[in-house]
Amino acid sequence: MVAVQRIPRPREEVFPFFADAFNLEAITPRSLRFQILTPPPIVMSRETIIDYRLRIRGVPVRWRTEITSWSPPRRFVDEQRRGPYRRWVHEHTFEAVPGPGGEETIMRDQVDYALPGGPLVHRLFVANDLRRIFTTRFERVAAHFAAPAAACEDATR
Repeated sequence: MVAVQRIPRPREEVFPFFADAFNLEAITPRSLRFQILTPPPIVMSRETIIDYRLRIRGVPVRWRTEITSWSPPRRFVDEQRRGPYRRWVHEHTFEAVPGPGGEETIMRDQVDYALPGGPLVHRLFVANDLRRIFTTRFERVAAHFAAPAAACEDATR
């Protein structure tokens, strides 16, 4: 799955927002009841481990991710170490681009994942859930940075 969002703010302002793990709570749909369990402060770097609790379709889930690549302000990667997926690798990239009012940021999320249950589970449950999660995320990021939600693009597998 790939999601792209143009944010009318410089990368040096956008990256720190995403580098703060606790901002995930603000951009995740409330229905997931997402909560970070790792106590603050979380110092983001390669090998940082973050534990979460959330509900997926009402079912309580614990999720652990590890930051496997950390290259501020351009990129970071988190990988699931424990959770609902067989594989979850989420690459976040931040590209500085010129905009009408100065520097803007193209934020790209690329998620490579595999599920227990394979394509059928993906089609019946996960594809729409992920689309909804990223739509909410786009809206909240746009509101935070005062970007029009229409500036968001979505390409999903």
